[in-house]
Amino acid sequence: MDVGTLTLAEALAQARQRYHEANPASHRAHDEATAAMPGGNTRSTLYFSPFPLTMTGGAGCWMTDLDGHRYLDLLGEYTAGLYGHNHPVIRQAVEAALDGGWNLGARGLDETALAELLCARFPSVELVRFTNSGTEANLMALATALLHTDRRSVLVFDGAYHGSVLSFGGGGQPVNVPHRWVVGTYNDLAGTERWIEEYAAGLAAILVEPMLGSGGCVPADPAFLRMLRRGADDSGAVLIFDEVMTSRMSVGGMQHRLGITPDLTTLGKYLGGGMTFGAFGGRRELMSVYDPSSPGAVQHPGTFNNNVFSMTAGYAGLSRLFPAEASEALFRRGERLRHELNALSARAGTRLQWTGMGSLLTAHFQAEPISAARDIRPADELRELFHLDMLDRGCYLARRGMVALSLEIGDAEYRMFRAAVEDFLTERRALLAT
Repeated sequence: MDVGTLTLAEALAQARQRYHEANPASHRAHDEATAAMPGGNTRSTLYFSPFPLTMTGGAGCWMTDLDGHRYLDLLGEYTAGLYGHNHPVIRQAVEAALDGGWNLGARGLDETALAELLCARFPSVELVRFTNSGTEANLMALATALLHTDRRSVLVFDGAYHGSVLSFGGGGQPVNVPHRWVVGTYNDLAGTERWIEEYAAGLAAILVEPMLGSGGCVPADPAFLRMLRRGADDSGAVLIFDEVMTSRMSVGGMQHRLGITPDLTTLGKYLGGGMTFGAFGGRRELMSVYDPSSPGAVQHPGTFNNNVFSMTAGYAGLSRLFPAEASEALFRRGERLRHELNALSARAGTRLQWTGMGSLLTAHFQAEPISAARDIRPADELRELFHLDMLDRGCYLARRGMVALSLEIGDAEYRMFRAAVEDFLTERRALLAT
């Protein structure tokens, strides 16, 4: 049958069948995993139907699955894999940590080195503390803001993801922590100003991603972020930038690129060198409450906050692999790639568009512009088809269409991905026509 004449349902059924036939070992591994984990899964993001791939290894920007297929890794561990797989600098740092022992239950030198580097890079961070994840970093930042202001309401935005219990896709999730949430619309200046004025007396914090990450790679209008800075100043709320994903946008994150300084910043992902990591930091006035040598200090324990692998790998990666010039080069490469992909779609007369900034981008199957999560039209079947077609072409990215470039991806890999997208546009043009 001519693929150009297939309906969407027929094309998707064909792609699913092809996927089943190509991945029997991953299928068996998934079925076996369901005996011990609900749905065979312990990380919801990695599940997709009919069953997820099981990876067995990675090197550079390539991964191999249980069936022996080799994939170009365009997902970059949802931004945590900035340095690729098995980078010798990271490996050397981890091996040194192994040689020195771990679970020491004491301070180490590398945590000081990493803390000093983060304070030097991020304009808002005068003092910093480490956690085990971006979720935990955001929980601690919110706790700090509530403690500082003695207020209870928190302004967040629809489509935002700040962690597994701080997720606001569709307005919120039933497992979210029970703060008094005020859910605004991203990039809505006038509406958000009204929310801030209305809740000013009880507003403890404004928590915002400078670009919606999991929510579709939707960049904030700089004017929107500047308004939030003014609104926080006027209301006495604490402005928190969640830079868990956007910290890679420059040597000092989006706050450095835009010249907008929040009160607190949350960090995670690649800053731990690919190991378990999170951090929150900000103004000395806010962070000093955690000084255990001070009377009335607030406790912030955590067995693995300063684990030797994250501290050692994080410092090695940040100091040796991601200086200012590397961050700018990656940003420019990502900008160029996104523009080229959008140009491919325009020339093909299709409604696939890519949003994002720098090295983070997401595919959307609509022609209408996107400035907030509410602007994103449902296209679940097209997203699934695109994902399966990309896997069939050896390109591994998120089911939702997200791409996070690593430093290991070179010119040949960029050309491979562009060619794969162009092939998809050609093959599926009838389903994607504007």
